[in-house]
Amino acid sequence: MAAPTTTELLWGTQQRPRRGPKPSLSLERIVTEAVALADAEGLTSLSMARLAERLGCAKMALYRYVPGKAELTALMLDTAMGVPPEPGPHSDAQEPWRDYLRLWAETFFHRVRAHPWSIELSVGAHVMGPHEMDWLESALATLADTGLTAAERFDTVVLLIGHVRSLVQQVGEHGDDAEDLLQQEMSAILTTHGERYPQVAATLAEAASTPPGATGRDNALHFGIDRILDGLGTLITERK
Repeated sequence: MAAPTTTELLWGTQQRPRRGPKPSLSLERIVTEAVALADAEGLTSLSMARLAERLGCAKMALYRYVPGKAELTALMLDTAMGVPPEPGPHSDAQEPWRDYLRLWAETFFHRVRAHPWSIELSVGAHVMGPHEMDWLESALATLADTGLTAAERFDTVVLLIGHVRSLVQQVGEHGDDAEDLLQQEMSAILTTHGERYPQVAATLAEAASTPPGATGRDNALHFGIDRILDGLGTLITERK
């Protein structure tokens, strides 16, 4: 029997063996453990040998379920993305797409933050699984009656994804401490070189003096999402 392709594994169209002893593993368990390994140690630490050790089985046993690492990581990406959020009540009856796309982008951000290695796997041409396709479908569906062209609807999704990915990459391994660490590093530099960078120093000082809770964490995320959606709203209005 030929090894299943990435598409067959993602979409469940491969032929499964009907004879032989009952398998001690399952594809779902293998992928779940691979995701957990990548979350804990990074994608570079993932190998079929390392995964087999984690599962307590022989390396060759994994190949009964998945042909190699490329197919495995495709399954990991789709599993990590999960299902997109369901639409909730709209606060703006004139622009119902706005509420959903904001929720969509925020949920996507937190999903990618939980699995930062997914950014590397989702860049460029690759076979999309059902979950990843669900994310695309849900975003495009909410834009279906806005008067935007097909290209503009796709580009809207690309803009939101790009904004989310860039922020996750900036946060990096420091997580919620990234913003505080950046401010500490910049403050130390500006203590000595503040006269050379007056606008940076003034902006940082103003931000530091802002009352707690006035902006909060993830402000860059929300600010960017809202500015993208503001521009989209203007374009949609112009088309009416």
